[in-house]
Amino acid sequence: MKKKYIVTLTEEERQMLREMLSRGKAAARKLMHARILLKADSRVGGPGLDDSAIAQEVEAGRATVERVRKEFVEEGLEAALERRKPRREYRRTLDGDGEARLIVLACGQAPEGRSRWTLRLLADRMVALEYVEEVSYQTVRRTLKKTNLSLG
Repeated sequence: MKKKYIVTLTEEERQMLREMLSRGKAAARKLMHARILLKADSRVGGPGLDDSAIAQEVEAGRATVERVRKEFVEEGLEAALERRKPRREYRRTLDGDGEARLIVLACGQAPEGRSRWTLRLLADRMVALEYVEEVSYQTVRRTLKKTNLSLG
């Protein structure tokens, strides 16, 4: 099968990777990725091994080898060696104002026919009062736990 991402290292990159491996003072993941790149180097006289052979030699999965190749070709050496930050952004369901309203609600009188608030009741009431569009009972639980507020 023809390789889509062909790794060709410069002499400086090869030297840097070899030095990193000889020192051995880096994260195991980073050292494994360095080994993968050196074995995948397809310059003239370079090993230029296929993904299965590299995976067997460095004791990694074939998907890891493919991913390292792709990151090197598309984003460069540093991206192939270092971990990247998560690309997802988390939106907070309850901001400071929402948390304050939740606490006031939880400290208030329990609903009719109940002796105390439950997490699901609090979540439903927050939505009914239109403080938030939607909130899970787990978000309510985490918020109350963070403030050391007990419902019982």
